[in-house]
This record gives sequence, C-alpha cells and structure tokens, in this order.
Amino acid sequence: MTFGEQPAYLRVASDLRQKITDGSLPPHTRLPSQARIREEYGVSDTVALEARKVLMAEGLVEGRSGSGTYVRERLAPRRIARSGYRMPDGATPFRQEQADESVQGAWESSSEQEAADADIAPRLGIAPGERVMRTRYVYRDAGETMMLSTSWEPLAVTGRTPVMLPEEGPLGGCGVVERMAAIDVVVDNVVEEVGARPGLAEELLALGGVPGHVVVTISRTYYASGRAVETADIVVPADRYRIAYHLPVK
Repeated sequence: MTFGEQPAYLRVASDLRQKITDGSLPPHTRLPSQARIREEYGVSDTVALEARKVLMAEGLVEGRSGSGTYVRERLAPRRIARSGYRMPDGATPFRQEQADESVQGAWESSSEQEAADADIAPRLGIAPGERVMRTRYVYRDAGETMMLSTSWEPLAVTGRTPVMLPEEGPLGGCGVVERMAAIDVVVDNVVEEVGARPGLAEELLALGGVPGHVVVTISRTYYASGRAVETADIVVPADRYRIAYHLPVK
C-alpha cells in the first residue's frame, strides 16, 4: 500500500477511518488488532498503537475491557437550536438554552452562593471575591443528558430581590431576560463565544461520553446597558449534537 507524505500513524488512521466511514468496518465490528495493523500496513507496533489512539480520540472506536477495540455506532447528530431573541412569553431555562419548540426537555438545577473567582469576576465586571449566585443545570431530552450549564449572577444585582434564586420565587424557572425585567433591569444584549475542547472527566460522566471525547463550549453573557447581569458556561457533547443559531435580521 502506497502512502503520501503524512506521518505513518496518521496515514494508517486515515485509511481505517475511511473504512469506518464507508461501512467496510461497520459499527460493533472489532478493529484489526495491533499485530494485524502492523502486518497489513507494514508499520511498527508504535505506529499501529498511535493510529488506534487517533481513532479513539476521534470517538470512532472504543475499547472494551478484555475484548478489544470496536467501532462505535455513530448516530446522526441532533440539533440544539439557539436564538438571539427573547421568547415572547418568557423563556424557561430549557427554552432559553434550546430554542427549538419541538423539543420537550426537562432539567435539574441547584443554586448556591459563592465568591466570584478570578475567571468569573472579569466576565461579570466585578471584583474577585464579590458574591454571586451560582446555578448548575443538567438538561435532558427524552431522558438523555444533552447539555450542562453553570450560570453566575452578581448578587449586587439580584440579591434581596424576588429573583435572587433562579429556580424559586414567583419567576422561578423563567429565563434571564424575564427575571431581570421583573426587577427593572432591561437586558439589551447577549454575547456568546463558541469553542471546543476535550471534555472533563466529570462532564463526560454526566453526558455519557468516554475519555477523550470533545465537547462544544458556549460562554454566554447577558448585558443590561453595558453591565453584565449573568454569565454562563454551557457544555454539549460534540459527537451527538450540532449548534444551530436562529438570529433575527434587523
């Protein structure tokens, strides 16, 4: 087999990836052993091992203890639809994070006061150590965990108001825009930054992923007249979901 100029392990991984993509190695099929890869491609054990590591990092194969490495079933990615505008009747946290009205999701949450750390304080425009309300969310659709979110709101804005706890009180369960409006804070801008990284162990455990899987990250901040009133980190499994934005044209 003739290869190009790529490093040997990438060339082997590319060929095996193509076989997985075109169905030559269908889901649940055992990946050729390290010895078989070495023999078929004329490479060293080290190259064969590195090629297998590439496929595992890409989420194409998974190791099964005492059995070997197998091709993973790849489901068609589902959409997480996001919107730059407020839902006209007020948005629940799930609606706020998933703007597709056809999705009927549920969430769990927990809130706790804490001191803003050196990462969160600049995002909220406050000094490190100032008090914030941190709320962690786990979002599910049809029983499957689809998204994690952690939000922070400065208690200088919401403290001692009916909306201090996002999931309690008269507006518990409503979105940020609706809750802030109730205390005469008009949200007029939202910024989202999208990125990707390997998932943390605790994130992948919650999302049903395996070590090495990549997650999509969204860092979101709501503003009212230039002042940040909420910031959040959202994590979505990249192999199962795609982020689709619905932005109004003004």
